[in-house]
Amino acid sequence: MKIARIDIEGTARVGIVDADRVQPLTGGTDVVDVLAATPADRVQLVEEARDGAPLLLSETRLLAPVQPRTLRDFLTFEEHLEGSLPLLGAKEPHPAWYEAPHFYFTNTNAVVGPDDPVAVPPGCRMLDFELELAAVIGRPGRDLTPERAADHIAGYTMFNDWSARDLQGAARPAGLGPVKGKDFANGLGPWIVTADELADRRRGGLLALDMHAEINGVPVPGGGDTSANMAWSFEEMVAFASRGADLLPGDVLGSGTCGAGCLLEHWARTGIEEPPPLRPGDVVTLVVEGIGSMSTRIVPGVEPVALGKARVGQRRRARPW
Repeated sequence: MKIARIDIEGTARVGIVDADRVQPLTGGTDVVDVLAATPADRVQLVEEARDGAPLLLSETRLLAPVQPRTLRDFLTFEEHLEGSLPLLGAKEPHPAWYEAPHFYFTNTNAVVGPDDPVAVPPGCRMLDFELELAAVIGRPGRDLTPERAADHIAGYTMFNDWSARDLQGAARPAGLGPVKGKDFANGLGPWIVTADELADRRRGGLLALDMHAEINGVPVPGGGDTSANMAWSFEEMVAFASRGADLLPGDVLGSGTCGAGCLLEHWARTGIEEPPPLRPGDVVTLVVEGIGSMSTRIVPGVEPVALGKARVGQRRRARPW
């Protein structure tokens, strides 16, 4: 089943995608309820919640398929890590990367759907995309094993982890993460494909989905990647994320960028900005086997509001040390 959120006369509704049509569900249906249902109950829920005739998908505005409470982004593709090292000021991956599937939290207020444009963030001159696969949680869980985690994944979607590389680099020395370099847009879509629909695409405990990106209709050099190259499975990622923490229906976990899944890798490997940073008018298309494609147009942003430098030399209170 392909679960979407659609815009009908300014109201967000759940829709079920079937080929070139999308079936709206009643206004009281929440996407989290559909995700939380078992496959059998989900079919019954959808049948009972049908509302009107199917719509042409080409004439329907798609919203982000879920508005997650939390959005964790991992880094599970070793090729992407290795390809990015020169611009990260490192020669080899840190040993800590091999010990656990680490992640960072990103901005859930900046989630955009497949039909939304992305504006160049203020002050950015090196805008980049990042092609990722993402799991969507369907059942709450805490302190899960990888085996139990499988029952908590409702389905999968695409994730475009938009990145302002120059803003990200400027903040890195402060040691606080990507900061404004990742704060402006997180693309999800075009819909959620339920886990049972992808069960036959598993290889060695991992989903094996071909992935590639295009800019203005031209494939990005490198030939893309496959999710079979992830260093950890989504079940292992979910288990790690649930250690001492509650995962709730609708939470999203991104795989991290696949190999050749962004411009940064090309810049790092070749030493030149080719393909060039994204500019207004460019269209970025992500394609993932078994899920579909998602195209996003870049539009102009605004200039940053000027701020002063840090206030230094402030008076210190008397301390006991």
